[in-house]
Amino acid sequence: MCVVCGCSDNSPAHARHVQAHAGEAGVVQVNPGNGDLHFGAGAARVSVPGMSQARAIKLETDILGANNRVAQQNRAHFEAHGVTALNLVSSPGSGKTTLLCATIEALKTHAPGLRVSVIEGDQQTSFDADRIRATGAPAIQVNTGKGCHLDAPMVSEAFAQLHSHDHHGHGHSHDHHHGDDHSLLFIENVGNLVCPAVWDLGEAAKVAILSVTEGEDKPLKYPDMFAAASLMVLNETDLLPHVKFDVARCIELARRVNPTIEILQLSATTGEGMDAWLHWLDHAMGAHHHHGDEPVSAEAALRQRVQQLEAELAQAKAALATGSVA
Repeated sequence: MCVVCGCSDNSPAHARHVQAHAGEAGVVQVNPGNGDLHFGAGAARVSVPGMSQARAIKLETDILGANNRVAQQNRAHFEAHGVTALNLVSSPGSGKTTLLCATIEALKTHAPGLRVSVIEGDQQTSFDADRIRATGAPAIQVNTGKGCHLDAPMVSEAFAQLHSHDHHGHGHSHDHHHGDDHSLLFIENVGNLVCPAVWDLGEAAKVAILSVTEGEDKPLKYPDMFAAASLMVLNETDLLPHVKFDVARCIELARRVNPTIEILQLSATTGEGMDAWLHWLDHAMGAHHHHGDEPVSAEAALRQRVQQLEAELAQAKAALATGSVA
């Protein structure tokens, strides 16, 4: 239940609010042709029952301001300890946890010296954290109750818990920077394509994961999320022969919302596209960690980036050749 993003009420009282304010400028915009309602046209871009647009803006400014101060502390803390934090966002059922498990296993070979940990966000249960811990990677579950997203203070507390439950096995202290050590922190946010878009957790980047089972129009229907993301992962591509999903249109809509967004297509089940994903992770970390005993050079990192782009181009050409793209 998030007051800031306006998803806090679906009650009859809210319906009466809609009726009472249907003609009030800045609260709801009515399409005269078909009666469609748009509650994002006001100054606050959201309608909250009983709250003016000015008050909604003030509340959002106060709440997000407090959150962002902690997010900046998180970011500085991560950077000081050589941690690259990635915020994985998506709707429920996009395959985030399956992708994470496959990624952790792949990194054991791709970057055996890399330390990987996970903060898991859900409203209830520790199912996903248990799946991550089964791979051998440390994970902390954050249950938000009625909350629809993680926030920066939650991540701060979870990161402290992550260390306190992990450092004994790794034999290192969290109180200082470990030279050239580098680690990767995945933050799997609550399944929700709306609320997590505006909440900074201190991450280096947001990664939006979209399953091909969800429909190619999601970037345009939920633009804030894809505008905030550095990368869109089209996941579960092994299901493309069984679903009606226009890959080219999805990519076009994502880039209409965010012209600079990077896009990868992969299947955690078959492993197709995983190499490009691993190379993107190398790039996200600045190639600071070591592969074996040799550091990754800037030239090698550039080659990996070229390989990633070539893989994306090859996948697009294959889709065109098979007629799966309109």
